[in-house]
Amino acid sequence: MQSDRQETLSRRDLLSLVGAVAGGAAMYQAMTSLGFASESGYKGPVKLDGDAKGASVLVLGAGLAGMTAALELRKAGYKVQVLEFNRRPGGRNWTIRGGDSFTELGGQTQNCEFEQGLYLNPGPWRIPYHHRAVLDYCKRLNVALEPFVQLNHNALLHGTGAFGGQPQRIRDIKTDFQGHVSELLAKATQQGKLDEVVSVEDKEILLQAMKSWGALDKNYAYKASLISADFRGYAKDPGGGLGAAPVAGEPIAMSDILRSRMWRYLQNFALHEFQTTMFQPVGGMDMIGKAFARQVGDLIRYDAKVTRIQQDGGGVSVSFIDAKAPGTPQVAKADWCVCTIPLSILSQIQIDVGAPMKAAIDAVPYASAVKVGLQFKRRFWEEDEAIYGGITYTDLPIRQIAYPNSGFNRSGRGVLLGAYIFEGANAFEFTSMPPADRVKRAVAFGSRIHPQYGSEFENGVAVAWHRVPFTLGCAGNWTEKAREEHYDDLCQIDGRIVLAGEHASYIPAWQEGAILSSLDAITRLHDRVVRT
Repeated sequence: MQSDRQETLSRRDLLSLVGAVAGGAAMYQAMTSLGFASESGYKGPVKLDGDAKGASVLVLGAGLAGMTAALELRKAGYKVQVLEFNRRPGGRNWTIRGGDSFTELGGQTQNCEFEQGLYLNPGPWRIPYHHRAVLDYCKRLNVALEPFVQLNHNALLHGTGAFGGQPQRIRDIKTDFQGHVSELLAKATQQGKLDEVVSVEDKEILLQAMKSWGALDKNYAYKASLISADFRGYAKDPGGGLGAAPVAGEPIAMSDILRSRMWRYLQNFALHEFQTTMFQPVGGMDMIGKAFARQVGDLIRYDAKVTRIQQDGGGVSVSFIDAKAPGTPQVAKADWCVCTIPLSILSQIQIDVGAPMKAAIDAVPYASAVKVGLQFKRRFWEEDEAIYGGITYTDLPIRQIAYPNSGFNRSGRGVLLGAYIFEGANAFEFTSMPPADRVKRAVAFGSRIHPQYGSEFENGVAVAWHRVPFTLGCAGNWTEKAREEHYDDLCQIDGRIVLAGEHASYIPAWQEGAILSSLDAITRLHDRVVRT
């Protein structure tokens, strides 16, 4: 028993060493080779058994959490009504297309001029394979999916102070970094430097893993060869006929990669939440929201701005203003309430809950993400650079450029995600700009990576989530301390009110978190109704 425990600890130490030296990608490879893996998942459709006793439920918000609650509660026999601030379903499940317009706080209105069929998902834009709840609802609601390309080895990594500001292919940085680190670790293993933490059996496995993962030769060296070229590409590609033999490319030196700091972007491909296969709905992310609305749209009252939430022993009363008739406040009543309003908004609404839940509502700030969509005359990233889908990472303020994952190899216009700035000073800086300036800045920065921007750009839209009236931010931004102090209080049923949404989950900023929190909330609510 004692020896088993020591072996487990030594393996953990080894994985920590690999992760510290080589980053998440190497650690994940070593975990796989040593037989470690873990997954969590959706447990299947919710079962709300028992008599609902004709109870009524008022759902606040027609995002995915709210519509999930409405769909399942009605199925279980409840009388359901949904109040929604917007004139559309989905909440942050939102797609912007040509002809759409939206007004942000401050009064700036943007009119999208994208060509028909092109779009931007300003909120969620991808679905991991392990987000089983979202995938299950997509299947049940007939939402067609297609691959989302998270990792494209031919996309770019860019550092303003690295390689003279010239972007590098992801495959070159990734392969060369893996190769150099694998060579170092293989040498350390061969020299017995890891004897204290690795068993003889694991040592042999590790050497084989490093040789395979790092494209090392028979001497465990990483250098220009057809072995490394199979991973990083060729200086001269294999062809046909005379002179068709390939020529291996020269790897980038380890010191150059380390100083470029481009290795830090590689974790985006190893993190569990970004591992392939990822998906997107065909035609835009809002296809999910629209599919839910086809099931529960008759329950939704749009243009309803909630102003007050009250409860007593007999039920819940919610005051709201109808945007179409703002002069006449109205009241909706029910026995119970599922509130999915973002905490950034809910914290400003008078709500009759106890001090613990109110403190929890007030404790969670929201991230200040910005997304910019840019339309170009042609898909130059495909035609000129053979980039089909995927994401380019940069240390410029725009942070990311993402390429469309559909319509491959077609002629005509295309839309790039020209900036995705999640939190930090750059997000606040872009948020402070007028929308037109955000677009202009995204084009200027993007031109340093793709010079074609200057001649090919046509129009764009820019969504700064702190200026979006129905959320005032992108997603709940929990700290570890805040979770410890407030998370359970936020999720408890307070009298006749229960909260749901991505903020009431351990998967914030993801649609999966919103749906799972909703299913948990309505299950507990139903149990209480049945027992009452």
